[in-house]
Amino acid sequence: MEVFAEYLGHIDNTQHRARTEEVLTWVTNKFPNLMPKFAWNQPMFTDHSTFIIGFSVAKHHLAVAPERTGINHFSDEIVQAGYDHTKELVRIRWDSPVEFSLLEKMIEFNILDRADCSTFWRK
Repeated sequence: MEVFAEYLGHIDNTQHRARTEEVLTWVTNKFPNLMPKFAWNQPMFTDHSTFIIGFSVAKHHLAVAPERTGINHFSDEIVQAGYDHTKELVRIRWDSPVEFSLLEKMIEFNILDRADCSTFWRK
């Protein structure tokens, strides 16, 4: 988690910082084989040097970026969880609970789907 310490320290809102730290800690503990990395101004996790999932903080939400393939695969479940999404990210509003089971599915999907991927991003 120390790789994210500076990023977390710059989040002024203590509730947003606590929520972000909770999610990043959960990913770290649930998926100890993933490598935490700070790049492109966001905390992210990689597997064999390929992108799995990224996070960023916005005024009204925590953005979760499992890439377009992950969004497309889980679009219905994302909506059922009450989250808004774009082609590239899921918005978890600060006043909404984190559906960790959905987050787990998205991460597991990307790990399996990218098992043979040799590039950082999908092509």
